[in-house]
Amino acid sequence: MIACTETPKLVEILFPVVGHLMDPATHPKGNIMAIIEHKKSRAEKNKVGFHEGQKVTLLISHRTEMGFVAVINGSHKGILYENGVFQPLKIGQEIDGYIKKVRDDEKIDLCLQKPGYKAIDALSRKIMDKLRQQGGFMAITDKSRPGAIADIFGVSKKAFKKAIGNLYKKRLITLEKNGIRLRDKN
Repeated sequence: MIACTETPKLVEILFPVVGHLMDPATHPKGNIMAIIEHKKSRAEKNKVGFHEGQKVTLLISHRTEMGFVAVINGSHKGILYENGVFQPLKIGQEIDGYIKKVRDDEKIDLCLQKPGYKAIDALSRKIMDKLRQQGGFMAITDKSRPGAIADIFGVSKKAFKKAIGNLYKKRLITLEKNGIRLRDKN
């Protein structure tokens, strides 16, 4: 039996299970006591089976200097880099994510937003919705601080710039010195 601790620990064991332990007596709300991971043989590690852009379920395992390590679909580990996380994450939290890249060394990079232009389309819709809610104008531009953009839209400044560039090319918005404005339909 693994003793309950306040902070979940990554526990490596030698049988084929990836999951988490909960003690209903001491954790009636389902708080995670430990995240369990088995050691894979070299042959198992070489069978990654994920592809870029694939939607996956992530279980946040622990934090490192580079970001967060997560268990992917209960079977593999990957990393969410700190500079790509725009929302608070907690150890033991389950969250949807995406495979950003399967590297040559078979390590897996993860992200929380769908990679590629489909994500930009979704962000463009989000920006348009926000503009409508704000009466057609928002005091945010491609020159705004990255933190301000992340606070409002939960994305990087780079993704935001791509999305407003997309909207501008479609002539749906105008770019002003102090913000962006919905364009008149005329």
